Amino acid sequence: MRLSTKGRQAVVAMIDVALHRKSGPLSLAVLSRRQRISLSYLEQMFTNLRRHGLVASTRGPGGGYSLARAAKDITVADILYAVDALETTGVPPLPAGHQSDDPMRCAAPELWASLSQRVVEFLDSVSLQKLVDDQVAAGVQLHAEAAKPVKKPLPGPVKPLLPNAPNSVFQLGRMVSAG
Repeated sequence: MRLSTKGRQAVVAMIDVALHRKSGPLSLAVLSRRQRISLSYLEQMFTNLRRHGLVASTRGPGGGYSLARAAKDITVADILYAVDALETTGVPPLPAGHQSDDPMRCAAPELWASLSQRVVEFLDSVSLQKLVDDQVAAGVQLHAEAAKPVKKPLPGPVKPLLPNAPNSVFQLGRMVSAG
């Protein structure tokens, strides 16, 4: 079993989306800055995550990506499979008709298949919500840029304020001599 960098980055990105889910859709530009992952790489990754039903996209201003289902219903295995980052490896079989004295070349593919299955079962038992809870318990702070600013409407028409001061030197002279 081998976990690629792509898989690790996909899990980190999904944790970030889940951590900030209450702030609305998360733009990939913000995610790219925060996690230091290339924007084009994230675009490819999130296309696969969306295709597998793990995230949903929102277009337009304030758009971005959000979880397509509850974090408790998304597993690490789901994420890794979505981005093709989970591949099982083992000792490659010998070509037909060949024998080897190499002890690493064993005739026990069942061992490797069983080991890979156990790893997948473990990854399938870890939910995204558990990873988010672990981050919160570790004291991870939510990023301020994730919060969308709320625009308050302006109160009705605003009258310009008229200054209580002379608007010319001549008017100033009249005010001083009158008072």
